[in-house]
Amino acid sequence: MVYPKNFPIKINVKLTLNFRKLKILFYFDENKYNCPYITRTNQQFVNVKKTFNKHMEFYKNEPQTLLAVDCVILGFNGESLEILLVKRGIAPERNKWSLMGGFVYDDESPEKAASRVLQKLTNLKDVYMENCGIFGEPGREERRVVSIVYFALIDATQYRHILSEEYEAKWFPLEEHPKLIFDHEDMISAAKHTLRTKAALYPILFELLPQKFTIPQIASLYECVYNIELDKRNFSRKLLSSGLLIKLNEKDKSNSRKGAFFYRLNMDLYKEKIMSFLRYLPSWSVEL
Repeated sequence: MVYPKNFPIKINVKLTLNFRKLKILFYFDENKYNCPYITRTNQQFVNVKKTFNKHMEFYKNEPQTLLAVDCVILGFNGESLEILLVKRGIAPERNKWSLMGGFVYDDESPEKAASRVLQKLTNLKDVYMENCGIFGEPGREERRVVSIVYFALIDATQYRHILSEEYEAKWFPLEEHPKLIFDHEDMISAAKHTLRTKAALYPILFELLPQKFTIPQIASLYECVYNIELDKRNFSRKLLSSGLLIKLNEKDKSNSRKGAFFYRLNMDLYKEKIMSFLRYLPSWSVEL
């Protein structure tokens, strides 16, 4: 602010914006007249809502776009991949199967919105989630909505009992799910593509497994994700020789009388050994 030479009181002006009103905060830096009502700590708010609204007219002709998140929630039941779907409760497309989603609130990031949506459906916190695309083609919904898509990985067998009944949530085989609304099929394709790519570099597939698992379970998981057929005997031999797994002194006898030993992942050796193990896998393509 520029003052006349003999102006007795210098004022610093601070603008604050809270989307409802614009306020000007005055700080009185000098008080040459020693007035007891004007000190450095005094603050005077001036409501200039009308001025703010006048300036906001600049945006009135701009597009009114909504920002949303959609969650591709994937699980592994020990034999195959599954996807968690809900019945849509609002028009349009009411009572049709859909991914779980919602709008991003003013006070949250898209990541926090996706976590909120997931927790609302499954009551789960701190679940592995990964951004896998942005969908914003005009006409994808009746209103202009841009959606950021995340995929989440959970152990389906462990969390079947805590699903929210409010949304009629249900697990379906990933490759045999019902027809979905809007462009949600494309979102699933994007999630599968990202999952294949990330799983080749990081141990994210183990997010789909319980803490202890069998060799047949992990073989089935890799076959499902990469759509390949493994030589089970050779796969087991290579995996065990890699040092990636720690054998436990207990067996899973649910599928046979002899049973299969449980293992857990050796995270200390994972970064060192995983690439040599992945090179053993048959060739696969991340293209769908």
